[in-house]
Amino acid sequence: MPDTENKTTFCRICEPLCGMVATVEDGRLTKLRPDRDHPLSAGFACQKGIAFAEIVNDPDRVTTPLRRTPDGFVEVGWEEAMSDIAARLTAIHRRHGSGAIGWYMGNPAAFSYSHLFGVTAFIKGIGSDAHYFTASTQDTSSRLLASQFLYGSPLAVPIPDLARTDLLIMMGANPLVSHGSLLTAPRIKDRLREIIDRGGRVIVVDPRRTETAAEYEWLGIVPDGDSALLLAMLNVLFAEGLVDEKRVAALADGLEWLRRQCAPFTPEATVENHGIDPDRVRELARTLAATPRAAVYGRFGTSVGRHGTLASYLIDVVNLLTGHLDQPGGSVFSTLGIPGQRAGMMAMGASLRRTYRRKRTRIGGFRAVIGSEPAALMAKEIAVPGDRQIKALFVSAGNPVLSVPNGDELESAAAGLDLMVGLDLYVTETTAHCDYILPVTTMYERDDFAITFQQFQATPFRQATDAVVAPPGLARSEWEIIDDLMRRLSLRTPIFAVFGAMRFLLRRFGREFHPRPVIDMIIRLADGGNRFGLRRSGLTFRRLIGEHPHGKVLGDNIRTGVLGEVVAYRRPRLRLAHQDIAAEIARMSEYALPQDYPMRLIGMREPASENSWMHNPPLLWRSGKRQQRALIHVADAARFGIEDGDPMRITSPHGEIVLPAGVTEDIMAGVVAVPHGYGHKGTGGWRNANRAGGANVNLLMSSDPDDVEALAGMSQLVGVPIRVARDDDAPRRGSDAVEEPVGAEV
Repeated sequence: MPDTENKTTFCRICEPLCGMVATVEDGRLTKLRPDRDHPLSAGFACQKGIAFAEIVNDPDRVTTPLRRTPDGFVEVGWEEAMSDIAARLTAIHRRHGSGAIGWYMGNPAAFSYSHLFGVTAFIKGIGSDAHYFTASTQDTSSRLLASQFLYGSPLAVPIPDLARTDLLIMMGANPLVSHGSLLTAPRIKDRLREIIDRGGRVIVVDPRRTETAAEYEWLGIVPDGDSALLLAMLNVLFAEGLVDEKRVAALADGLEWLRRQCAPFTPEATVENHGIDPDRVRELARTLAATPRAAVYGRFGTSVGRHGTLASYLIDVVNLLTGHLDQPGGSVFSTLGIPGQRAGMMAMGASLRRTYRRKRTRIGGFRAVIGSEPAALMAKEIAVPGDRQIKALFVSAGNPVLSVPNGDELESAAAGLDLMVGLDLYVTETTAHCDYILPVTTMYERDDFAITFQQFQATPFRQATDAVVAPPGLARSEWEIIDDLMRRLSLRTPIFAVFGAMRFLLRRFGREFHPRPVIDMIIRLADGGNRFGLRRSGLTFRRLIGEHPHGKVLGDNIRTGVLGEVVAYRRPRLRLAHQDIAAEIARMSEYALPQDYPMRLIGMREPASENSWMHNPPLLWRSGKRQQRALIHVADAARFGIEDGDPMRITSPHGEIVLPAGVTEDIMAGVVAVPHGYGHKGTGGWRNANRAGGANVNLLMSSDPDDVEALAGMSQLVGVPIRVARDDDAPRRGSDAVEEPVGAEV
């Protein structure tokens, strides 16, 4: 009989962090199921979470370091790989300086505290000119920069108070599929239904009748029209005297400046930009102002347009002016409650604002948000000669060939690198170009505490986990790999010297250099923590794992009245007036669609997919019905002679793809929606992903600096101008099914 054990843990694919129970037989993960005893997810987990056991045991997974040769990848040992990487990187640094070194970190890294610490330590240690790219400029940088403008820190991000709100207006968000973004709320479908059950309303503003919009009230909007709609709502609030100006003036500076900025944007003047009837805009603004407990929440769709920072800024301003910011049932701040929190916010905010002002990218002159450069420009930073041209690139937990604009450009640029190293689970479209692929652990092979998402908890909650199983083969955590690399580099930078001294001292006391004590300190100091013995029953990292394996709820509701703690300016007041915001409003007013591209492209999420990295588990393909399709409105399809399933050619000023058409009424006319993450070329080593077919929608997006969002360096992924036609050269593919998937052993 096998030695079987059930271990309590939690999922780290997406933000709800649902509780899971892992079945381990003879040291091997054989099954994952939802944790019924988890106080928040309460027995729920999506199909991706359940299928993750197939990733852990995937026969296509990389479990030994690989070195690229003219004849393909060959297995090597860690000593050979790390010695060569360190020697080559040291030589590049000595010859060209830190500006020749770059790191791209993908979205899954946000779910691993040790991965985050490792990359941050490396980038800070290697030198101030190093290039740092993250998935944030495809997702969140504009939201973070809006917070930096308003509150002085990108870390002050409000979330809707789902437990108490009576009106939730969601813009560009589809939480029934995404499960929440910058909003950690397990069973979010139930939380939204509870709003209706207590007599409230949920309004979804989106160009597509998404899965969420179909459940509630759908208000269709022209893609990338969010800023125009929000300016029109602010115009109505000012014009009709719906702003409590005395209260706003007590919290913020720049109200009169804001009034002047909004004055030209009446509902009638903006209707062409957002497509919503002026009377409906007025009704929306009045209802929001008249509802005591209400919130506007915007996410991905509002962040990745031409003016994502402006849209995110305006969402918070609307919440402020309607009296809902930092109020029960409104838009609130989930804080850790650490003593001296304001001082810490001020110090970090000042540092990040200083970096934003002083550091400019070599290509395009963009400023760094949370230290990160625009990923859309990564290929040009590699290919364009000159000072700080990238010669060595590391890629961890990311597949930028499929996830940033113009992936073909990045593939071409990669050939010119002196060194490229991937830290990944698979040979992907990106890591296929690497000199080395270093095998890493999955989330079930490391300990964890989701530090990134503590500030987005809709219900104050803590959970930690130990590793469930040992890593297979020679896989190591990203932290172990980076720490090993830093030790081997023959560089004498100040931060590396400090790390070396810390390693030496810790080993004298029989301890290893690791970021876990930092996380333990945060848990101890935060709400619910033991404050280093001052609270005898308080939490620590070890106590969470041992005494609260299912996690611990710290309170029913988020504290409000905390603006004084989270605002990082010297005077704890919001700043509304910013020249950069005024410039964005002017740019928005001047923009017009190219005449030859009358339609607009948007993205969409799928329940069984997570960006580009979950197309290999067989369980997610077993229905045989999954297929990437481009959704188009019935009227547009009829106009272009396109029927459901017909091959449709989609052309932008920057590229062209062909996909089967999905004809529907659940989308605005003039709009096409395409899921991202597809376009696997067979260059990678994941067989089911390669069988998935489809097209890389990001080939339609621009990597030209003039097309990158001016303030936060965001890629434009929504509202992209396109034209469509039936592709008569391609076979009809509407009935195609994915081949029988290759099975993983579970």
